[in-house]
Amino acid sequence: MLGSLLSAELFAFLLVFTRLSATIMVMPGIGDGFVSPRIRLMLALTIAVLVTPGLADALPALPQSPVALFALLGGEILIGLVIGLIARLLLTAVDVAGQIISFNLSLANAFVFNPTMAAQGSLPGAFMTVLALVLIFAADLHHLMLRAAVDSYGVFPPGTLPPMGDLAETVTTIVSRSFAIGLQMAAPFVAVGLIFYLGLGVLSRLMPQMQVFFVAIPAQIMVGFVILALTLSAAMLFWLDHFQSNLIGILAPV
Repeated sequence: MLGSLLSAELFAFLLVFTRLSATIMVMPGIGDGFVSPRIRLMLALTIAVLVTPGLADALPALPQSPVALFALLGGEILIGLVIGLIARLLLTAVDVAGQIISFNLSLANAFVFNPTMAAQGSLPGAFMTVLALVLIFAADLHHLMLRAAVDSYGVFPPGTLPPMGDLAETVTTIVSRSFAIGLQMAAPFVAVGLIFYLGLGVLSRLMPQMQVFFVAIPAQIMVGFVILALTLSAAMLFWLDHFQSNLIGILAPV
């Protein structure tokens, strides 16, 4: 029945397009809400047309029933979403760092719209996540994410049941790594903030009549911005290196 409706070539293209489109719709930068869905759709169609001939040998035969076809497409969508989600979770490390920095700069209540997260976020977090997106495209790491989606056919062959346990373990590992990377990026602010608050505690004991926080918060913001200017480039390069190494190690093994 399905053989009369779908040719082998059209089925192969549909299968590849399903996984690639799911990845592109979730991956950072290209899959963000400020990118038109039409652009994402055309990009997925173009990449699927280019890579389908090379993946034809790895694709299964056309299922004989609609139920089997929908199950196959569901597995492809799930794998594509996980691949895009892993890259997205690695980007959240920058937002975590921005949140920690905002607490140490007394800017935790300075909310702005974060376009990469499609939600309200801290001012340092929004700035750093937008900067991270710029670095991804400047370093051509969006090519690495697209290559990871294509290389995933060697890791997750289509037509087989996705390893749910391995996928859940991978996502959990990436979440923990993202938090650790974000905390390491904000480590200078945590150290300076701890020393700063200890000094304020001593000062409040020595001069109880002084409004410590009224005087200290402007100084804290100024010192925080100086530290941000000194450490921003190193922190972003640190994140960029971990973003690339984690993406290669998990999604695109050579």
